[in-house]
Amino acid sequence: MAASYIVRGGKTAGRNEVFDLSRAIRVILADDHVLFRQALRHLLEMESDIRVVAEADDGSAVLDLVTQHLPDVVVLDLSMPAHDGISAAETLRMRYPKIGIIMLTMFAEDAKVIRAIRAGADGYLLKNVASTRMVDAIRAVARGESMIDPKLASKVMNEFRRLSHVGESMNVAGLTDREVALLQLVATGLSNKEIAEEMGLAESTIKNRLSILFQKLDVKDRTQAAIYAMTHRLMAAPTST
Repeated sequence: MAASYIVRGGKTAGRNEVFDLSRAIRVILADDHVLFRQALRHLLEMESDIRVVAEADDGSAVLDLVTQHLPDVVVLDLSMPAHDGISAAETLRMRYPKIGIIMLTMFAEDAKVIRAIRAGADGYLLKNVASTRMVDAIRAVARGESMIDPKLASKVMNEFRRLSHVGESMNVAGLTDREVALLQLVATGLSNKEIAEEMGLAESTIKNRLSILFQKLDVKDRTQAAIYAMTHRLMAAPTST
């Protein structure tokens, strides 16, 4: 099959540059915010070595598109309807281990960032990241490297560092089976309402039990609790479907 080419104006007047599209980094974008997705596509298409081959507005659609286009990199929004970015990343990592995955999140304090790390993405960026960093991240992930937003990196590293000291003295066996189950559900990123439905309890009961659990573990919030579960290997084993 003959290679496809694109001609773009070069920096020197009257001179054009020819790029081989078959060598460009093939990217799929998945985000349910249309304006953000279009802006990101416009940004990436200004780069000669990046080609956006498809877009999706939910995790289910992106899985079909990946099968169809086999991109080099997939950029996933952390929170999407139907099939969120985390679930999509887990499936992609299992089916296509060589495809690079970049996860985007709106807030640095989002508790689901920890779950996203477990999903196996190669890059983790905030949505307000500088355009140059976004482009650099795509190129790095395409090369098989990893990139994480400094704000997320410092948060995660600080929590692992803090809990590594706690882990030496904390007796995990002191948790009841119900407390371990509750901790595992927190670590998966579920809300109090979702946990209540899962455990067959009232939402107010879950809130009270979480307060007790956090105090027992000496953690302040859900993110710290999730990291505690990871450092102590208390995460629930994935179930086969």
